[in-house]
Order: sequence, then C-alpha cells, then structure tokens
Amino acid sequence: MKLTKKSHACVRLEKDGRTLVLDPGGFSEQDAAVGADAILVTHEHPDHFDEGRLRAALEADPATEVWTLKSVADRLAAAFPGRVHTVGHGDAFTAAGFDVQVHGELHAVIHPDIPRITNVGYLIDDGRLFHPGDALTVPDRPVQTLMLPVMAPWNKISEVIDYVREVKPQRAYDIHDALLTDLARPIYDHQIGALGGADHRRLAPGTSADV
Repeated sequence: MKLTKKSHACVRLEKDGRTLVLDPGGFSEQDAAVGADAILVTHEHPDHFDEGRLRAALEADPATEVWTLKSVADRLAAAFPGRVHTVGHGDAFTAAGFDVQVHGELHAVIHPDIPRITNVGYLIDDGRLFHPGDALTVPDRPVQTLMLPVMAPWNKISEVIDYVREVKPQRAYDIHDALLTDLARPIYDHQIGALGGADHRRLAPGTSADV
C-alpha cells in the first residue's frame, strides 16, 4: 500500500491501481480528492471536510463514492443518490478495494463548554493503517501504521505520547500538523520519538511511503 501525505489531516492510499482519500478538508490541497475512487471523512469540521471539494470530486467521476458519518452524509446524499454511505462505530465495508472498519464515536474534548460532535476513525486492511480523525481512539486490534494527530486545539504532547504508547503501532506518521510551526517540529519529533515507543516518522506534504 502506498501512503501519500497531503497537507494537515489528509492522506491518500493507493493499492492495486485504486485510490482511497481520507479527510480532504479545507487545510489540504485544492486537488486532494481529485482522482479518488473512494473518500472517507471522519467528521464535519472544515479542516477535515470541505463540501465544495467533495462535490467537485463526485461530479468529476460518477464512480467515486463517499463513506462518512451522518452529519456529513446528510449534506451530500440528496445530490448523489446511492454514492454517499453513512457509517458509525462497529461498521465494516469495502471501499475501492480497501477493507475498512469504523472505530470511535465522539470528537475529543476541545473545552467542556463546547458540545462534542461525532467523530469516527478508520482502520484500513485489518490494521495496516489507522486514521483516528480528531480523537485518541484505540482500536481493538493491532495497528501497524498509526496516523498520529500531533497538534490540535484539543490535545497536548503528553496525550499524544501516551496515545502512541497505548496503540503500540509499529510506526506513527504525523497528521493534523498544519498548525505546527517548523520551529516546533524538532521538539515534537524528539519527544514523540524518544518517549512514544514506536518508530515516529514525518512526511512532507506530497511525499510518499510504502506501508
């Protein structure tokens, strides 16, 4: 499986000539969802879900389909009947040849005064890769590659490190990093790498790795 990092929380996965894109939001490249056979969205926040970009991708290719939670699906389903699928915790499906399991129910707490919204994570190909969205969800099976949300209004580095320790992946790649300045990156790289207990890696947007 080829993993290509896009900006912020968006990644592209390619396998057997097909492409799966996760969270092509407003902080990602304008063409992040272009050419996708399937798109997964973890939740409705604009840095993960850009309605205009998803509509453009669906209009450009009548075979493209979307899997997401109800709050996002409700905004797209009427215009694209049969192509937008609502999922929740415990569901399993196949998208563009990738086997996907859904884990998690709620977005992480930003502040007690802010109501929590739904958030789901996606476990790909029986644990080969896990994208948690905006939550520190721990799947109920081993994870080889963890997409690690390193910098957000809802987390701190001690929680990020403890999350890596709890999931115990073989490797962790940074996502949710658009707010992290270049000045701070070496600090995060060192602390997560030294304390997380897993091989910690960072891909620049547009670069790829085999996972």
